[in-house]
Amino acid sequence: MALIKKEDFIESIADALQFISYYHSEDFISSMREAYEKEKSIPAKDAMHQILTSSKMSALGQRPICQDTGIVIAFIEVGMDVTWLSDLSIEEMVNEGVKRAYTNKDNPLRPSMVSDPAGQRQNTKDNTPAITHVKIIKGDKVRVSISAKGGGSENKAQFTTLNPSDSIVDWVLKVIPEMGAGWCPPGVIGIGIGGSSEKAMLMAKESLMLPIDIHALEERGAKNKTEELRIELYNKINQLGIGAQGFGGLTTVLDVKIMDYPCHAASLPVALIPNCAATRHTHFILDGSGPVHFKIPNLDAWPKDIWSPQTDAKRINLNSINKESIKEWKEGDLLLLSGKLITARDGAHKKIADLLRRGESLPMEINLKDKFIYYVGPVNAVHNEVIGPAGPTTANRMDQFMEMMLGKLGVLGTIGKAERGEEAIKIIKKYESVYLSAVGGAAYLVSKAIASSKMIAFPELGMEAMYEFDVKDMPVMVSIDTNGLSIYSESQAQWKNKSIPIKTLK
Repeated sequence: MALIKKEDFIESIADALQFISYYHSEDFISSMREAYEKEKSIPAKDAMHQILTSSKMSALGQRPICQDTGIVIAFIEVGMDVTWLSDLSIEEMVNEGVKRAYTNKDNPLRPSMVSDPAGQRQNTKDNTPAITHVKIIKGDKVRVSISAKGGGSENKAQFTTLNPSDSIVDWVLKVIPEMGAGWCPPGVIGIGIGGSSEKAMLMAKESLMLPIDIHALEERGAKNKTEELRIELYNKINQLGIGAQGFGGLTTVLDVKIMDYPCHAASLPVALIPNCAATRHTHFILDGSGPVHFKIPNLDAWPKDIWSPQTDAKRINLNSINKESIKEWKEGDLLLLSGKLITARDGAHKKIADLLRRGESLPMEINLKDKFIYYVGPVNAVHNEVIGPAGPTTANRMDQFMEMMLGKLGVLGTIGKAERGEEAIKIIKKYESVYLSAVGGAAYLVSKAIASSKMIAFPELGMEAMYEFDVKDMPVMVSIDTNGLSIYSESQAQWKNKSIPIKTLK
């Protein structure tokens, strides 16, 4: 009979979350490296190279892979013969571990959880509470699967109840393009089939904890319908041509994971949840012998060559550009930005909109005329850092504010990740603006292009406060030009059906 001590459990949770904040798993790196090496689309290959380089930098520097250090999801399996030495519940112990991990002084992680979600949405400051699922099983051990799930991919979760005779493949191939690229492909798709609505969603989430093994599956051959479905979906999703970051290319998914469960004869519940390029999860077992120690990945798994800008990338001085100069930029151009940037994401946009609606003045530090806005909520700096990891957030959440930002406030252009909606593209074209994309999943690499940083407004918003960055050679791509041409539609159409089915890769 195992005796599990409170401190051993809490310490293991905290150490696990710190560990996955800066170490990708070896299976992910191996799969991403393979996808990078075979990619033919130049923008997609460049994006994957940035992700791999940033990942290795995070591993070496022990700083977060992504600025969105996620909502914590914990699946806890407790043996029936386990005895606890604790005055806290399992959920309370998980939350204490989360608090310790996210407030670690050497590697503080960005707290993203807000209380009162339908009201004031106040940041909880320590990323608690976690989403904890507890299951009682046979045995005398505690088994933990834990992940840190980013908001960009979590927001793309899908659910439907199909008729029993409907095609799961057809539904998946319909919703994947509709999800856009805000989930930061290439990543993993988790699918739950059967059970009930909540069971299907839980299975989809839990399946994302499984190792990437699609090529091993194909080598040995599918043994059942579920495995056949995995291979079919892996091939057909990649043939959509969405590609890394939505830039068009051969690889959109690194694997498709499926869990299933018996369901009512009248229904076919299906859930789909993507995991982004900042895939973060680990697994451990407590047997009463003390806290868990995690094995550092083999750094040789990463490519030896590091990312550097393409030779045709254009160097841009943000302090001197104007509307005439950005008209020369074309969709697909690679740029290296230097000069002043202003950050603002969801909370700051809403604050500005509320002030203008009430007829009040903006804080004197906010002057957005002819400036570029970067959609980002960075991690706090430590030691000698200027700023912590600072990758882009999903741009289309700010689409509703585009008329205000471009028309009323004179913003010259915006920077984020993934596609914009049709209405936003019309507004970009109307004001002869541009939309630039930075690579999601390359947050640590991007942060090294930031030479100085100062908070200029709304400190009460925490990670959503507005900053002024002074950047040097920050890598971005022109994703929507002043004519409204978008790489997300042009390139994806070009690469559709170009991916090589997995069965031909032996």
